[in-house]
Amino acid sequence: MSHSKVECFESCPYRYDLRYNQEIRTIPPDNADNALFLGTALHTGLEKDVQTAIHEYFMEYPVISDAHINEAMKLEVMIPKAAAMIPSGEHEVKIEDDDFIGFIDLLAPAKTEQKLGGEHQVIPNVYDLYDFKYSNNVSKYKDSPQLHLYKYFFEKNNPGKIIRNMFFLFVPKVNIKQSKKEDLFQFRQRLQEELDKKEPQLVHIEYDPEKVINFLLSTKGMLEAKDFPKNTSWLCNYCEYKDYCQKGIDFMNLPSSERRNISETKKRKIWIYGAAFSGKTTMLDDAPNPLNLNTDGNIQFVTMPYVSIKDEVTVNGRMTNRKFAWEVFKDTIAELEKKQNDFKTIIIDLLEDTREMCRVFMYDSLGIQHESDSGFGKGWDIIKTEYLSTMRRFFNLDYENLVVVSHEDISKDITKKNGQNITRIAPNIQDAIANKIAGMVDIVARVVVEDDDSRTLNFKQNEVIFGGGRLKGISQTTIPLSWDALMDVYDQANQAAGSTQEATQPTSRRRSTKSTPDTENPATDDSDKPQQDSEPAQESNETAEPSAESDTQQDAPQEEAPAPKTRVRKRRGEN
Repeated sequence: MSHSKVECFESCPYRYDLRYNQEIRTIPPDNADNALFLGTALHTGLEKDVQTAIHEYFMEYPVISDAHINEAMKLEVMIPKAAAMIPSGEHEVKIEDDDFIGFIDLLAPAKTEQKLGGEHQVIPNVYDLYDFKYSNNVSKYKDSPQLHLYKYFFEKNNPGKIIRNMFFLFVPKVNIKQSKKEDLFQFRQRLQEELDKKEPQLVHIEYDPEKVINFLLSTKGMLEAKDFPKNTSWLCNYCEYKDYCQKGIDFMNLPSSERRNISETKKRKIWIYGAAFSGKTTMLDDAPNPLNLNTDGNIQFVTMPYVSIKDEVTVNGRMTNRKFAWEVFKDTIAELEKKQNDFKTIIIDLLEDTREMCRVFMYDSLGIQHESDSGFGKGWDIIKTEYLSTMRRFFNLDYENLVVVSHEDISKDITKKNGQNITRIAPNIQDAIANKIAGMVDIVARVVVEDDDSRTLNFKQNEVIFGGGRLKGISQTTIPLSWDALMDVYDQANQAAGSTQEATQPTSRRRSTKSTPDTENPATDDSDKPQQDSEPAQESNETAEPSAESDTQQDAPQEEAPAPKTRVRKRRGEN
């Protein structure tokens, strides 16, 4: 057991459960004042030198900004001041037995207070213990059991050796911000002046065996715990699980490294288009638990529930208020994101109507009458971004089936080299938008009314018909217009994908790796990691635009590239 593990449980059992029981990992924040990176750099500087510390700090990031240079300036000033306050000794001394694991930052041989022969003499088997903290929170660490545990377990595991004194070396942080009235040069001058005023502080800690007893009792309570409630406090601002805990946002959580079984994919995203009265909506009435987000009012011949996506006008006295249809559409998506319903299939009927609703709403918001009124390309880009970002929200909904419906457009011709005109068949929406929507779905199918009045779904794509998709292994490109027939296509594609995945596993080219037990790998222990004193970084939730092209797996394994050299130096590991 490590000190940090028990401390995590005592501060918030829920955080402990996420980190140690569920083993949920998060992407490290990339803010320049990341407490872990700065704390590691401080330890490196005190163990080696300033240049090595700053180099390793920079190597934690993909790119360096002015903010990183500011933090490096702080390290450059404070490390020499701190180094002058500590004696020479052994760094990173590991303590480990069946009960405890930890690392002493510095274990220095104790010397006599009086000089003998003109020098202070080393006292055999007696040591002074030092722990480094890059923090302004002195009072918190003074009450910590960390050093008391180090002394107890070091002496327990090393009979005859004694820890005489225990010290915390506090290196203060300078957290001033650049004002709007000063440029970078002026700010760094002011930063340098503040750094010159700050001095590290060496605090002596008196040993208290009660803290060791309390630690062991806390360990017992932690191991016997069945419930892990949330403990809300100001420390939540520095918790890596803050957004996940408080808002339910989990896009920063990393998935398992286990490869997915493609044949078990259940979510279906479909785009169906065809001529008016071709039976598109009627076919979708057979889908499981459907909800129709209807834009044209043609819902009277189907039984599925629906939400009417249209302008909502209310009159209050002499005031007439209008809620645009696009606002109604976005509010509906927001409600569907809550998953407080029993629907399994969500349908947008019609897709092109939502595009026009977005344009009308944005015209009103921007005070324009056409995209061109906002300058060259600007209006188009603003409206396109608003529309596509909302459609991504729709296709990210957690439902079994997501379907969009469109009418077909046959008003455009294609002229071949020989002068022959051929009618182009595509959904009734702009080409640039159509290509983006196609990249968000699994399949684009066209409803065709045959000469005998039968109806079929066609997935075939050629130079004049918009269609196709990313489903592989389909033996036929024309099926009857029915929901069951469409689901059979997905079942067939899933079976083919599963067979292909099994046949193409790159077992012969994949290197085998051996995992090392945590107790044998000090590079993963967090018993002494610096506390999160800096503010958490803002997380980015931008989503890359999906391609319209198929992104299915490759047919054969690729040659494995040489493993890249790691750029991250980790002091300790997690046990």
